[in-house]
This record gives sequence, structure tokens and C-alpha cells, in this order.
Amino acid sequence: MSGLSLGNFVANQYWMSSMFSPSVVGVANAVSAGWANMGCGVAQVAMPLAYSFLLHVGVLDSMACRVVFLLPAGLQIATALATLFFGQDLPQGNFSVVKNRSKHSRKRAIGDFWEIVKEGAGNYRGWILALTYGYCYGVELTMEAIVATFFRERYKMGMEAAGAAAACFGVMNVVSRPVGGMAADVLGESFGMRGRLWGLWLVQTVGGVMCLMLGKMSDSGAPPGLTVTVLVVFAFFIQAASGLTFGIVPFISKRALGVISGMTASGGVMGAIVTQLLFFSGSFGFSRETGISLTGLMILICTLPLMLFYSPQLGGMFCAPLEDYDDLEADYYEFVK
Repeated sequence: MSGLSLGNFVANQYWMSSMFSPSVVGVANAVSAGWANMGCGVAQVAMPLAYSFLLHVGVLDSMACRVVFLLPAGLQIATALATLFFGQDLPQGNFSVVKNRSKHSRKRAIGDFWEIVKEGAGNYRGWILALTYGYCYGVELTMEAIVATFFRERYKMGMEAAGAAAACFGVMNVVSRPVGGMAADVLGESFGMRGRLWGLWLVQTVGGVMCLMLGKMSDSGAPPGLTVTVLVVFAFFIQAASGLTFGIVPFISKRALGVISGMTASGGVMGAIVTQLLFFSGSFGFSRETGISLTGLMILICTLPLMLFYSPQLGGMFCAPLEDYDDLEADYYEFVK
């Protein structure tokens, strides 16, 4: 179930990147993903309430914990049907209409598929973004998994109250990720790829500092109100970094965009898995507070490889493009090698 849901995320980002022009692709990706991730915050509140309601009407505990999942399942089915009936593949129309291919061209497309996979997987810029995304979106997934339990154990909150406090983290996506995407487009318009990269590095670094602060504050016995405030600020920056990331992804390789999007998104999931295993599984004896602080340190470290990102057509953090390109739109649809 998780795999299919995250696979839908990759498809969504590829779809948005195909539908919108380079000047607004960052905010388009960020708004769609931000609203999607907001669902995590809503679930932190809605699922405990739905579970409590089922218990209240007499459903057995062992059954209620299963029946409650009909709520997200129904919503997923509804959105899938809406996409099927109302979605459009490309700005020009559905793919079957736009690309009326012959049998020969379809056979050739199969060969092109493996070439695209090879080119995408061999593009080191995609792996850099996979790493950095692992410590923005991956950290977001980690926090959404542990934060409700953290509030229950640290501040002795009930299930509903802890869920509401944890929801503050996820619900921030409705604002923070679109702001990150918008920032990517504004910086890209003014400074090109250099602006997008510096924006991502700065925002994600601030997120790492806030994560460190959250762990240290919690360890020192800060009151719950202050902890929630720092959590919200941390959420804003780390989620905005996710929006900035997918404001860069479409420019790495248009032809291999699906592969690059998948690599980046899977980096987010792997970052969450690694972070939880290292710092929150109990295998190494870290407290939750120490784990949060170490996660902040990992964010700072794993954001540094952005400095190695360079494209001859678009430049990097410290270097301009090799030459001026009069028609960026044309180059945008070619491999960036």
C-alpha cells in the first residue's frame, strides 16, 4: 500500500512537470505535492478521531483498528477515479491522441526506454538530489512517524491531543511546500540554476539548524507550547526545501524526467528508512530527543553535496554556464550531460 501511494507521488510530479512550463514548474510541483503531504497532517487528527468514534458506537477494538482504514482507502479510490475520468496527459491532450504512433515507432520506443533509464540513472545530479531529498522529505516522513508518540511520551498527552500536536507538522505542507516551489521559480527567473541551488541549500540548512534546536529544547525540558512552535518553524523550512528540490528536478533531463523524479522521490523514502533505523529504532540506544538532534546534523551534512551540482547548460552554485543559450526551452527538452 505504501509503495503504491509513493509511486503515485512520482507519477504526480512527472505529470505536473509535463503539464507546466519551466517558469512555473516549481510552484506547480510544490502545490500538488504540498496538498498531498498535507494529508499526512490531516490523518494525524482524522484517524484517531475516527478510531475513537468506532469504539464509541460499539465496534470492538480489534475490529476498529482495521475498519478505520476504510476512510483513507475510500479517498484514494475517489481520487483515482477522478484522475482517470478528468485527467489529461499533456497540455495538448491525451497521449494517445497527440502521439498517433505506427508499429515501427512503438518498437523503437521500447529501445528508447532502456536508453532513457540508462541516461537517467547515470546522471549524477539526480543522485545528488536523491541524497538531499532524503534529508528533507525523508526527515518529514520520519517526523510524521514519531512525533505523535514523542508528544504522548514526553508530555503525557492523550491520543487525540498528541495527534493534533503532530498534525501541526503535516498541515504546514499546505503553505510551506508551495512557498518553496514559488521561491525556486522566482530565484530561477532572477539567477538561473545558481539561484535555485543556493535557495535549496539555504532553506534546507536552516531546517537542519531548527531540527537540532528542536532536539536540544526537548532534551532540556521545554514546555509543550514552545516545542510545538519550534516544530512548526522546522516543518516550514524542511518542507519548503522539498518544494525547492522539485523546482530543480525538471531541469536535469527532460527526456529522462520520469527516471530522475523516481530517483529523487525514492531518495526521500530511503532517507526516512535510514534515519529511523539509525536514530529511532532503539538499536543504538539513542533517546528520541538525541535522535532528533542527530537528524538535524545529518540534514546539514547531506545538503553539502549540492555544491557539486553543475550543468554546462545551466551552471552550478559557484560556476556560471559554459556559454549563453539563446533558446533555453529547446535545451530543456534535451539530455543535460
